[in-house]
Amino acid sequence: MNVPALAIGIVEDDPDLADIVMAWLEGAGYSVRVYRNATEYRRRQGEEAVDLLLLDWNLPDGTGIEIVEAVRASRNARLPVIFLTARDSEDDIVQALGCGGDDYLVKPPKQRELLARVGAVLRRHGIERDGEATLELGPYRIDMSRRRISINGGEIELTQREFDLANYLFRRQGRIVSRDALLKNVWNLHADVSTRTVDTHVSRLRKKLDLGGEHGWRLAAIYQHGYRLEPV
Repeated sequence: MNVPALAIGIVEDDPDLADIVMAWLEGAGYSVRVYRNATEYRRRQGEEAVDLLLLDWNLPDGTGIEIVEAVRASRNARLPVIFLTARDSEDDIVQALGCGGDDYLVKPPKQRELLARVGAVLRRHGIERDGEATLELGPYRIDMSRRRISINGGEIELTQREFDLANYLFRRQGRIVSRDALLKNVWNLHADVSTRTVDTHVSRLRKKLDLGGEHGWRLAAIYQHGYRLEPV
């Protein structure tokens, strides 16, 4: 399996700037989703899981503040958000961070600084690159080089598909992952394929890895949304 890259969402109505930032992020190994306005982001957010949001403040049909407030009140409240905006007063920065933003960048952005801040915010949220050699969450250890998962040092026997599914979920812990996203990124299938196989694999994985809360983590079904690996 080709390991999926972390996904960055960009809400930006300036197409030239959006294209530049997308090129920087893709060059750094991220996948990118671009939303030209608040309405487009709201319409597509349930279909496409992103790991971090880069957000303009002034949009033609709303504000970045409104989007952040909606995110923080949603089931996906832990989504990292970085403001990328021309507003540069101290009051603006305080308001953006106070409403739930994780960081603040003033336009025009600098390539190295933007990539550094994206990486720093992801790390603060415990979001690791999918290609990182190992990931540890409590008693769980995911070893990418050997494609093995262990609990308290004891290796768990998984199929290759189960490992891919677990790796995808663990590296997005705390965030809702839709069935469509799992089909696309783990099975390499389109969303119009039946999701029953996803539910079957998730149920099997939950049992094999004791993800019912026994070890501090629970793989929960979120009604009409998908799944979330969350701390107990």
